[in-house]
Amino acid sequence: MKDKKKAASENYLERKPKRPQGLKWSADAEGLVTLDIENTGIMNRMAQKLLHKPKVTHIHLDEIGSFVWPLMDGEKDIIALGASVQEAFGEKADPLYERLAKYFQILDSYHFVEW
Repeated sequence: MKDKKKAASENYLERKPKRPQGLKWSADAEGLVTLDIENTGIMNRMAQKLLHKPKVTHIHLDEIGSFVWPLMDGEKDIIALGASVQEAFGEKADPLYERLAKYFQILDSYHFVEW
């Protein structure tokens, strides 16, 4: 409960995201990032055998997500990342911080980011 209370009082944009160790990813020639998520566990193995589900799921990030992904080093907060995005994309990134907050909420919900 203490952690939830601390998180509620914390400014979300001051959080410092980083990529989880061991999460495989690559970037193509255009710089678009693909996350390679290995589907492990007994339920995934059964789905792979019975339903021919893939062993690895490929998550393709959009242009802005691909720009931010390699910058997530645990040193820069979301505000600093937003400044880099603003510089690179200008108005194309608007509404900037709302987009970034949603992006990190989604990454966090799938455990694709650490704080």
